[in-house]
Amino acid sequence: MSPTAFDPAADYPVGVKRPDLLRTPTGKPISELTMQNVVSGEVRPEDLRIAPDTLRIQAEVADASGRPQLGQNFRRAAELIPVSDERVLQMYNALRPHASTKEQLLAIAQELESGYGGAATGALVREAAEVYERRGLLAEPGA
Repeated sequence: MSPTAFDPAADYPVGVKRPDLLRTPTGKPISELTMQNVVSGEVRPEDLRIAPDTLRIQAEVADASGRPQLGQNFRRAAELIPVSDERVLQMYNALRPHASTKEQLLAIAQELESGYGGAATGALVREAAEVYERRGLLAEPGA
């Protein structure tokens, strides 16, 4: 998708005005998500998940409507798509106050950045580690 291919103001709602931009994670156009294709087996469960590009489009819409924090959330969500549900839950639990040391949180940030290309999400975890340290919310090493 080129940067000029989508105008968040003119092309919203995307599913109505620009369905050509929306694909499943397996690459199927959303127009193929029909009951007939579900019954025939052409649509599989992995086709029903959201694709990173769709989340990035939603981020552009959020930014254009003056909601940059929501846009950042959509971008981080796009980065988390390749992370297994189990690992996301582990990371979520590690971010609870007093659940992790600073080193453990920094290791998660590094994993997100280098293992999944999640620069924005890794930066958020690094920021959380710093804030937790300032506020005394880190786990004690060896505890």
